[in-house]
Amino acid sequence: MRTVLVAVVLVLALGAAGVPLLAQQGPPRLGGPNGPRPAPLAPGRPVPMLSDGTVDLSGVWTDGGSAPIERLLKPGELKGLMLPWALKLYEARDESQDPYNNCMPGGPLRITGGFAWRLVQHPTVNATHIFMLQEGNAHTYRQIFTDGRKHPEDPTPTWYGHSIGWWEGRTLVVDTIGLHNRFWLDSAGTPHTEQLHLVERWTRMNYNTLQRDVTISDPGAFTRPFTVTYQAQLSEPGSEILEYFCIENNQYEIPTERPAPR
Repeated sequence: MRTVLVAVVLVLALGAAGVPLLAQQGPPRLGGPNGPRPAPLAPGRPVPMLSDGTVDLSGVWTDGGSAPIERLLKPGELKGLMLPWALKLYEARDESQDPYNNCMPGGPLRITGGFAWRLVQHPTVNATHIFMLQEGNAHTYRQIFTDGRKHPEDPTPTWYGHSIGWWEGRTLVVDTIGLHNRFWLDSAGTPHTEQLHLVERWTRMNYNTLQRDVTISDPGAFTRPFTVTYQAQLSEPGSEILEYFCIENNQYEIPTERPAPR
């Protein structure tokens, strides 16, 4: 009996010791073991606003574009939307062929993948530009013009395209064209053409959550437009996006023959 009591006391003691340890570890990090921790939940905290009446989107966010599109639609819906050539290509692709895994930019959707990222309104009030800074591939940025300009008539296709934005109430609407087809829409290999047209609606649902509704139109790859929804989570105060080293054909620290010093 004494042995049993000692064992019970030992188990209880170890359990009690583990409670503060777990508390110190805190909630899981966002975007992987090295990512930032989520901001504490603040159900009653209002969405921050700027003095010009627009929503303050500042802060470090994680996710908001990493899920494969197929998972965000009804089973089989995405394949049913694809034109025959696009479906054939989609089914032939595998992860090893993903340009993103070779340090290429992931395009407008995947700039908010599993890594931390930041929206920068500049200047803060009556912003003429909004920038998206990504912790991940290519050390690059996405530029959104909010000064009332229109798309160019014939934009040169690029990784992130030409984006213009405006506010509809508390929602930031971003319209993007001029995208080339050298990136995948998602990690599953969803294809597209240079006819791709994205309309994003960014809404800060509460203090901690930023919702992104994206309407994808591409008559070269899909039979009709469709909409998918992502959510980004705010990181704890003081979080920053970190340096990320990823360059195509990386030769860093690979020994090379150097001339002998004279």
